[in-house]
Amino acid sequence: MKNQATKTHATDTSNPPCQSPLSRPPGGSRTVLSASAILMVLLFSGLPPAAWGAAGPKVGDEPSWPNPDWPRAAPAEAGMDGAALAQARDYALTGGGSGCILRHGKRVLAWGDPKQLYDLKSTTKSFGATALGLAVMDGHVRLDDLARKFCPDLGVPPETNAQTGWLDKITLRMLATQTAGFEKPGGFGRLLFEPGTKWHYSDGGPNWLADCLTRVYRRDLNEVMFERVFNPIGIGRQDLRWRNNAYRPRQLDGIARREFGAGISANIEAMSRFGYLYLREGRWNDRQLLEPSFVALARRSAPDVARLPVLEPPTPADRFGSSSAHYGLLWWNNNDGTLADAPRDAFWTWGLYDSLVVVIPSLDLVVARAGKSWQRHKGAGHYEVLKPFLGPICAAARPASRRHPAAPPVPTSPVIRQIRWAPRPTIVRRARGSDNWPMTWADDDALYAAYGDGNGFEPFTPEKLSLGFARITGSPSDFRGVNLRSPTGEARGDGARGRKASGLLCVEGVLYLLARNAGNAQLAWSGDHGATWTWASWKFTSSFGCPTFLNFQKNYAGARDAFVYLYSPDHDNAYEPADRMALARVPSHQVRVRDAYEFFVQRDAKGQPVWTKDIARRGAVFMNPGRCYRSGVTFHAPLNRYLWVQILPQSGHPQGPRFQGGFGVYDAPEPWGPWTTAFFTERWDVGPGETACLPAKWMSADGRTVHLVFSGDDHFSVRQGTLVPQPQQNTGSP
Repeated sequence: MKNQATKTHATDTSNPPCQSPLSRPPGGSRTVLSASAILMVLLFSGLPPAAWGAAGPKVGDEPSWPNPDWPRAAPAEAGMDGAALAQARDYALTGGGSGCILRHGKRVLAWGDPKQLYDLKSTTKSFGATALGLAVMDGHVRLDDLARKFCPDLGVPPETNAQTGWLDKITLRMLATQTAGFEKPGGFGRLLFEPGTKWHYSDGGPNWLADCLTRVYRRDLNEVMFERVFNPIGIGRQDLRWRNNAYRPRQLDGIARREFGAGISANIEAMSRFGYLYLREGRWNDRQLLEPSFVALARRSAPDVARLPVLEPPTPADRFGSSSAHYGLLWWNNNDGTLADAPRDAFWTWGLYDSLVVVIPSLDLVVARAGKSWQRHKGAGHYEVLKPFLGPICAAARPASRRHPAAPPVPTSPVIRQIRWAPRPTIVRRARGSDNWPMTWADDDALYAAYGDGNGFEPFTPEKLSLGFARITGSPSDFRGVNLRSPTGEARGDGARGRKASGLLCVEGVLYLLARNAGNAQLAWSGDHGATWTWASWKFTSSFGCPTFLNFQKNYAGARDAFVYLYSPDHDNAYEPADRMALARVPSHQVRVRDAYEFFVQRDAKGQPVWTKDIARRGAVFMNPGRCYRSGVTFHAPLNRYLWVQILPQSGHPQGPRFQGGFGVYDAPEPWGPWTTAFFTERWDVGPGETACLPAKWMSADGRTVHLVFSGDDHFSVRQGTLVPQPQQNTGSP
């Protein structure tokens, strides 16, 4: 939705779900709340595992249900900040209308007339997805069924579509994910591209899906939905109306024909109940109205669709940006983290005039809003208009008790007693809006770094980069960062949709880069200080989803041996915490050769490392169940210790450690350990960001002073630390 006031009907976007087709379980039995479905919700939550148990009802507890009205609770009783909620409400009312916010199944805030009907425009699409879910659950269709199986006249008129040869390729999934290729209008529109090759927002595609399901059920879908969904969840015909088809003949084979592109008018009461059905994964009281597995698909962006280019309309105000990365089955979502202040598991309906039904499982929230369009600003991103509304609501939700204890995962360091951090006002922050920042000390005495999801140092790059480079010179308190442009190294795409740096290293004047979000990770190298990059033809496809290098001193001087070392959470995905860390090594002159890599298995009885060429036999170099996440490793020469900074994924902020959270600094005498704790906190006084490191160049000669480079608050952030030694140590401690 952009500058929607001039439009006559909906505008939304989409991304297809998973690849495997769905069918009803054998015998028709359905689980009320399956463990796998619960896990899927948690994995796609923006909140870390520690907050999962706090956000909603505990597994096994019975949630609240309207009877017949929603139970009420004051914001504080629901663990929410009333002032922040009022801020969101006041923004909503800049467009008038009505709304309500539910937490834990209780109404904590409402405004406007809850019974007034609003034309929901494209929010209708998500109701249409629900009809698709019924057909899947009933075993009538599978998502990857060809649409012409149910609708032989699919795409015709116009006759030119038949001449493309593409109509026989269109599946129900494509119609539900805006990848079928139909143009925007809801009537009989043209095919614009080969199905499955691009993403384009359309009303015509969803309307063909409505025709398919009408023929599947041989009934008016309005009657099907009232019988199967609306009446069971307490939505009456006075609460919701579905108009006759406004773009095609009103009957199809003698049956009333409905639209999915638009057409439903409803009140806030109906909208909130619809959202709550999805929050509870298709369950209403003791009835399972939709399969939890289908709800999970509807709210997810399928990776193969997230990578598709978006075919934009010619008018800038109508464009959707990277929307292929945050659209599921006719539902919008935040899977790619475009909304920084909302969890990644948030998903919502969205129609013209900013009608919204927002579901956030990790916070146990449902938000419904309808009225007039909010003000747009020229050049703003597609999701920008949502931030002043959803941001305060998410911030208002206070995560409760934590699952994990506050104890560090390994014993206290025998060398470092603690690290004292300089006062908060001394933190130096540059490169506003950019994060990641792995870095290395190169042969020209400069630090080279890579940033993500931003525009680098000032002056900013004209375009936002998923992977960009910078050269940094000077001292930690007075440095200068200069963006390096590299067409062969740079990447675009927000969140998981774009390739991003996770490690940098300089060896003999060559920069080596490890990039995540590359299925799983990929190596690149540059012999001209980042101007041009060559990408390896191979990738890490098992584990090593977020690898980083062990850095020594300038140009790899002072290295322990002739090997290069890599560390990673033992997981394929950079966005999911692991239970353990993995370690690999490769001869420094063979970094580009995949077959030269060895993987750590364990330390033997004498403390020596055991290595294997078989990645499947890899072991753990560090254990911290559910808390192994992104990190940076540096050799501290004065101490002769290895310092490993590991960000904790747990956070009390809806968007994670970027804005609130903790980390550990662990030390060891060897790259493989044994690791001990030099510093540990679950709640630092500022957000540590999602990555951090202690660059060797910015360590003092006596070893006492270090500088943490971290991505907190989405900046290149630098904070001085003082290492305090354990008493009576004779190890060269500072």
